[in-house]
Amino acid sequence: MMDRLIFLIIFLNVIVSFIGFANPKFFAKYKFTVSGINQGQYYRYFTSGFLHVGITHLFFNMLTFYFFAPIVAISFDNPQFLLIYIGGLFLGGWMSYRLNQENKSYSAVGASGAVVGILFTSIVLRPDLELFIFFFPIPIKAYVFAIFYVIYTVLGMKNKTDSIGHSAHFGGAIGSLGVALLLKPEILDYSSKNLLLILGSLVLGALIVKFSPKKFR
Repeated sequence: MMDRLIFLIIFLNVIVSFIGFANPKFFAKYKFTVSGINQGQYYRYFTSGFLHVGITHLFFNMLTFYFFAPIVAISFDNPQFLLIYIGGLFLGGWMSYRLNQENKSYSAVGASGAVVGILFTSIVLRPDLELFIFFFPIPIKAYVFAIFYVIYTVLGMKNKTDSIGHSAHFGGAIGSLGVALLLKPEILDYSSKNLLLILGSLVLGALIVKFSPKKFR
């Protein structure tokens, strides 16, 4: 059953993360590092997505996944759901590598790429979806949130003023949405407005990333 798959993913994230908390060697071996990828350790694209830097990091990623994964799960079977999740996980890591490959000391962990991918896919699947944001009691249309989230992510990649892996979020959104559309092109039939607005924001963000003279994270 799909519920079991969602809980299995959460369970694996919790178990692997807690092993990483307790075992620095394990954490170092499986986290994402540019130097590791350069040495052909491509498994880090995936294993790093099950590690987290702390309980708060783990909690918010899994909480977001728990709320939005069922929306995606309703429309896809288990193998398809896994492909969407892994698509976000991998492309998030790949984007991080592409934008940081000259920084040999760059490293990252977290399921954020896959989780943001699931979040964006759920927004496309549910055109009527509304979200409540922390400290903001009025619900907003989910696609509006997605557009502003893309803007926030691109600015974060450009300014590099925090420790958040914005490039993984950006790549994760593209990866999961891309896989979902390949699996079910009919999504366009009932969510073309949301999809076009979100994809337009992502394309514009990608162009800014590519042609901006500043370095991105």
